[in-house]
Amino acid sequence: MSKICQITGTKAMVGNNVSHSKRRTKRSFDVNLFTKKFFYVEQDCWIELKLSAAGLRIINKKGLDAALKEAVEKGYCDWKSIKVLGD
Repeated sequence: MSKICQITGTKAMVGNNVSHSKRRTKRSFDVNLFTKKFFYVEQDCWIELKLSAAGLRIINKKGLDAALKEAVEKGYCDWKSIKVLGD
């Protein structure tokens, strides 16, 4: 699975390492991703999401259901890509 947050849609960016002599070499700025389990009350099951720290703050602010609906609406994830635990 790629390094993309399922809530915010952020992914790794590409930039340059710049040395003291101003030589530039390519590098990637990875996203602060981790997997977290949530209890999804509407479906009465546990789900596992791959999200960034910013995605976790959005879930804390809006709630899990609203954040998931907004992410699916914007195309960051779909319902099939959400891992359901303990079927």
